[in-house]
Amino acid sequence: MNKLARAILNYFVKGLLIVVPLGAAFFLIFWAISSIDNALNISSIIWVDKTGKPIYIPGLGILSVLVIILLAGVIVTNIITEPIKLWFNRLVDRIPLFKFLYSSIKDLTEAFVGDEKKFNEPVLVEVNEFGLKKIGFLTQKDLSSIGLPGEVAVYFPYSYSFAGQVVIVSADKVKHMDKSAGDMMKFVISGGVSGLE
Repeated sequence: MNKLARAILNYFVKGLLIVVPLGAAFFLIFWAISSIDNALNISSIIWVDKTGKPIYIPGLGILSVLVIILLAGVIVTNIITEPIKLWFNRLVDRIPLFKFLYSSIKDLTEAFVGDEKKFNEPVLVEVNEFGLKKIGFLTQKDLSSIGLPGEVAVYFPYSYSFAGQVVIVSADKVKHMDKSAGDMMKFVISGGVSGLE
């Protein structure tokens, strides 16, 4: 009976190791997509049934966001000229809170998908005299414009989160790593348990 109980427990643990990550990943993706779809779904505004109740069409919110993003890309690429971009930037600069939010979100978005990706250079940084090291991503190689020559900016993501912190360190404390940025980001975010296959 002891052997049977151990075998069942072993199967259960192995099943748990497969089902929990898959279930959590699918749940998070489903939750994010359905939340966005519910928030941006315009079908309930446009269409109503015979009784006057709004008709909800699943997926229309996501589809409308994708179409808007695609149209914005086409317009910015083919229609909007440099003077219009400069005028828009000057307009945004006049609205203090909006300027801060817009520029911060724009910079973060460009760091991941823009022409000048920022999180593509993994580094190892010695952070104290005891040899403690942290893995981060070099975001600025020269800070002399803010009075910090010989210093660099390194972004340290937190494990099990997409948040992180930017730290200014001496350039001689930074060692470049011969690994892909994707693998190192996965390694750090997973708490050091994956990404180094």
